[in-house]
Amino acid sequence: MKAVILTKPTESREIKITEYPTPAVKPGLVLVRIKSFGMNHSEQILRKSEISAPYIQKPIIPGIECAGEVADASDTAFTAGQKVIALMGGMGREFNGSYAEYALLPAHHVFAADTNLSWNQLAAIPETYFTAWGSLFECLSLKSSDHLLVRGGTCALGYAAIQIAKAFGCKVTATTHRESKLQLLTDCGADTALLDNGSLKGQVSGITKALELVGIKTLKNTLSCMEKGGIVCNTGNLGGVYTWNGFDPIKDIPNGIYLTGFFSNTPTQETINDIFAFLDAHNLTPHIGKCYLFTDIAKACEDMENGKINGKIVIDVNGGDLNA
Repeated sequence: MKAVILTKPTESREIKITEYPTPAVKPGLVLVRIKSFGMNHSEQILRKSEISAPYIQKPIIPGIECAGEVADASDTAFTAGQKVIALMGGMGREFNGSYAEYALLPAHHVFAADTNLSWNQLAAIPETYFTAWGSLFECLSLKSSDHLLVRGGTCALGYAAIQIAKAFGCKVTATTHRESKLQLLTDCGADTALLDNGSLKGQVSGITKALELVGIKTLKNTLSCMEKGGIVCNTGNLGGVYTWNGFDPIKDIPNGIYLTGFFSNTPTQETINDIFAFLDAHNLTPHIGKCYLFTDIAKACEDMENGKINGKIVIDVNGGDLNA
């Protein structure tokens, strides 16, 4: 099969597709023929630096999610030809992931996809929408009466969260640090789009729930903007700061404000079903920034790294219609 193989820190221009053995089927694992896969910021981190960590299996095929069909179900409950998605559970770090034509994946992180979405649309769902869904409903206990702040809204996860929250009936304020992207937020459904200069004090009011995607860099400021009883969910780290040195929960979390975080490593079939049912009920499709052919993977990585694409980047392994 064709695959991207990493052994060391790799710049986007150095990425190449090579021939690699198609994995042999094993009990408890499902061989998935990959049709399309979405790209994620975490894969960029792996490629540029994390690949050097001792806990990363090397060589490794990156990629934490995919959409495809079952090529060989082995001893699992799946059937050959079944439409599925897969995400997380160690994909692309503990074992080979989705930057390939086939992936051998643990059955417990492969999920039936009951949807009429195209392969490219389906590939934009798994990690992004599961993370948005879990952040909003499991961590923020979102209600239709909430005023939600999405800090760092012009990323694939931000667009998904805005889309879901608006369909749910919430008022949404979203931020970006680029003035040129303000219109993208309102086009996606945000009621208010704000230019983020690092502090939102005095710019927002009535915020009851906040999805923090910039991360530690702006988290303390986000906490300070909340209404009493508000909840902040730290899900992203777009700001590039990964630890909160000197964090003092007594002083840094305002009285009566709650802080939580979402880790997307525990998807279930029930939650995946709920997501597809919600999208279908509200006639929603994912916001795709651009689709690339697998042969153009290096260009896709370069464009993601340079922030050229607004929305989810999807890679078409199947060679179908990039507009689908």
